[in-house]
Amino acid sequence: MKLNTRYHNEVEIKEEEILHFEKGIPGFPEEVKFVILPLNEDGSFSVMQSVETAELAFVITSPFAFFHDYDFKLEDSIVEELELKSENDVTVYSILTVEDPFEKTTANLQAPVIINKTNNKAKQVILIDEKYKTKHNLFGKTELHKVKG
Repeated sequence: MKLNTRYHNEVEIKEEEILHFEKGIPGFPEEVKFVILPLNEDGSFSVMQSVETAELAFVITSPFAFFHDYDFKLEDSIVEELELKSENDVTVYSILTVEDPFEKTTANLQAPVIINKTNNKAKQVILIDEKYKTKHNLFGKTELHKVKG
């Protein structure tokens, strides 16, 4: 199947690569089918591309590569909804807010994308944990310079 994308022009995907978000994702309830495409050569960044809307794509990464102490527990209802049998079934991504320069890019740790890689069911889960916010600097602290005026 051919797919028009935001970052990769036209690509060929297989039906079994499509992720299914039963209720869409927050802000896009009608967008229920996405595919993960690599963004860079080392695989550290990817794109979660809508199958239906070429312009809708999110830059994502594994939060564990940047935040080594990132940890959360999924509610039983989410485990059931995604039909998760073990932790080995799970892939977790964080959606990034890409900034210029790239070193200012942030990750949304409050709402990870959870994928059951055995059946491709997926959900963006909003965690109820005060230590996680929607914008965590991916590359550590950046200095903020005040403008005198």
